[in-house]
Amino acid sequence: MTEFPEGAPCWADAMFADLEGAKRFYGDVLGWTFGESASEYGNYTQAYADGKAVAAVVPPMPGSEGQSAWCLYLAAADAAAAAEKVKAAGGGLLMEPMRVGDFGTMALATEPTGAVYGIWQPGQHKGFEKVAEPGAYAWAEIFTRDPAATDAFLPKVFPYTARQLVDDQIDFKFFNVEGSENAVLGRMRMGDEFPPQVPSYVNVYFTVADCDATVEKARAGGATVQFGPMDSPFGRFAALTDPQGANFSVIDVTRTAGEQPKTTDA
Repeated sequence: MTEFPEGAPCWADAMFADLEGAKRFYGDVLGWTFGESASEYGNYTQAYADGKAVAAVVPPMPGSEGQSAWCLYLAAADAAAAAEKVKAAGGGLLMEPMRVGDFGTMALATEPTGAVYGIWQPGQHKGFEKVAEPGAYAWAEIFTRDPAATDAFLPKVFPYTARQLVDDQIDFKFFNVEGSENAVLGRMRMGDEFPPQVPSYVNVYFTVADCDATVEKARAGGATVQFGPMDSPFGRFAALTDPQGANFSVIDVTRTAGEQPKTTDA
């Protein structure tokens, strides 16, 4: 099972008021199957692609009902220490570090502009059992209206280095785990194309074998297409909102177009 370095995305889950509806939708769109709901953990239900754990869905806890949203978890060797770094760097904690049986320890945090993410200290549950394959996690980006605040925060919590995209039209930054040349997280500046009521958020991408076919399945299942399908040097992708309001993106990483973008040290 994969071990994830400090600060690397390692898991994703979402709360859905209609859990069975979510299972039908993602089962059809991403080909997921689902394990038994763990009643002792609030009916937390793992999703699988080809028998490998790739995400989870769960009904909302009493008092936390609201719009569904995907939550990305970043790996930490010590969740309590990471939570203290969050507070010291100007972020917030929605949930203090909490042990989840023998599975691991979790916390929920916000970066300074309000985007929510999770911290996961693995125990028996290491995280994604596969990535970058159909049905599995591919990539994630923090969308923020204050890039400077987000950029200053992230390296204070996790051992990131950063590179800035060289583009006059897009303010985008790649974050790498220290010592690695592979980016693990993106940061996008939210422009005027985002309505003012849309808060900062983390956008999670799932890998698919055919972006266009997946978008049509999602649309038929009640999803809203926000953007795409569109070609890029990283793959053909689209942004969607599922029938319960959770935003996510899909990408076919095998269908690339154009040259890799230039970046500079940041």
